[in-house]
Amino acid sequence: MEPIRTTHQGAVRGRLVADDVAAFLGIPFAAPPFGEGRFRAPAPAVPWDGVRDALSCGPSMPRAPYAPPFDALIADEEPQGEDCLNLNVWAPQPAPGGGLPVMVWIHGGAFANGSGSSTAYDGSAFARDGVVFVSINYRLGADGFLRLPDRPDNRGLLDQIAALEWVRDNIEAFGGDPGQVTVFGESAGAMSIGALLSMPRARGLFRRAILQSGAAHHFLRPASADLITARLAEKLGIEATADAFAAVPLAELLPAQAELRGEIGDRPDPALWGEAALNMMPFEPVLDAFTLPAEDCGVEFLVGSNREEYRLFLVPTERLDVLPQERLRLATAAYGLDPDKALPVYAERRPDAVPGELFDAVTTDWFYRIPALRLAEAVPGSHVYEFARRSPAYEGRLGACHASELAYVFDRLDDPAYTAMIGPRPPQSLADAMHGAWVAFAKTGDPGWAPYDQERRTTQVFDTVPSVECDPRGTERALWEGVR
Repeated sequence: MEPIRTTHQGAVRGRLVADDVAAFLGIPFAAPPFGEGRFRAPAPAVPWDGVRDALSCGPSMPRAPYAPPFDALIADEEPQGEDCLNLNVWAPQPAPGGGLPVMVWIHGGAFANGSGSSTAYDGSAFARDGVVFVSINYRLGADGFLRLPDRPDNRGLLDQIAALEWVRDNIEAFGGDPGQVTVFGESAGAMSIGALLSMPRARGLFRRAILQSGAAHHFLRPASADLITARLAEKLGIEATADAFAAVPLAELLPAQAELRGEIGDRPDPALWGEAALNMMPFEPVLDAFTLPAEDCGVEFLVGSNREEYRLFLVPTERLDVLPQERLRLATAAYGLDPDKALPVYAERRPDAVPGELFDAVTTDWFYRIPALRLAEAVPGSHVYEFARRSPAYEGRLGACHASELAYVFDRLDDPAYTAMIGPRPPQSLADAMHGAWVAFAKTGDPGWAPYDQERRTTQVFDTVPSVECDPRGTERALWEGVR
């Protein structure tokens, strides 16, 4: 029998995906953000009469595809459309009377790509293990994050907050406890959580947070965001106003905004791009200042990164072996380190490394690892992990790269969306360990190893054989004290 649940907007009909799991897909949590709602804060979803079918995922935000070669590694082909502010729920079946932990997934994609409706983020394994799982879609690119006069900043974050408010108001109908919500995300999804921590409206909407390969360091100050807006308007030949951008057909707007990242890479001048010159993301949360959460913020954290994050951007593009020494030195200096002092420290563990391999190590720390550690240091009791399983893809050179942990977190090693990234015969035992830790954290706040502190710096390392290490690569970490 098809399960039916009643939300504040109306009843929804889901479908059984296993004997003990039901899925309710494509439920609107806000009105379509186009037409009169373009570039505005999300408006409430329109209620409906009767029972609405929630049998398939709704459309996600219109966006340009990933550029080659990343299009072959990261699936991003889900249906797109204007009615994109929707979410999906996987819940244990039959639904208990409430009280189950809830996990809300915020997808990544550099704030310009990705979809919460991808099969890669199917929540069946979480529901199987006693969690009500929610994945959300939110506005991306210019619609979500371009700074515009007379329009609210961070519309994509406002969408995420609206989705979390929907969870607060409706998740009991699916068996979940609105007071036991864990929000988790990867890359831009994790960076979104870092920004949500500074937004008063998000306070109280989640009790725990898991930040994978992203934390609180990545955002644009208003002056930098204004530079991005001016350049995009110049490319399109329009005034830098909301009405002018709204008049540009998506067939023109989406390719133009996708081209900005390449322009930043070709000429990474802070005078042109502000903070985006370092991370090459033209669309990011807009914040006035950098802040870490307070010790008493009321949120428990599990944070971490992958050991060789930046290989995703160096190996498929064949830059790893050809990146010049001067580029390595310039980047190291731009990140705030003295190349003459820092690079020998990185080279000590990698005596045969070419400049591209050292570039991966330095950039991985600046972009992902150090921000995660700073968050853990700010909130005592936080737990830290590192994903270290090296993918056999690209003759083993892809390594423990960005996004390669996702298949293990979601326990979806057989999903074709992950095959190109993780390679053949991935170890199920690692998925059991990593997925199990995420579920345990959502249920109890304890993923199974000691919290991080600045004396021992306990870190769970998820490799083919998981282990616990204290202060992995501590001499490299120490380089960033007072810098990042």
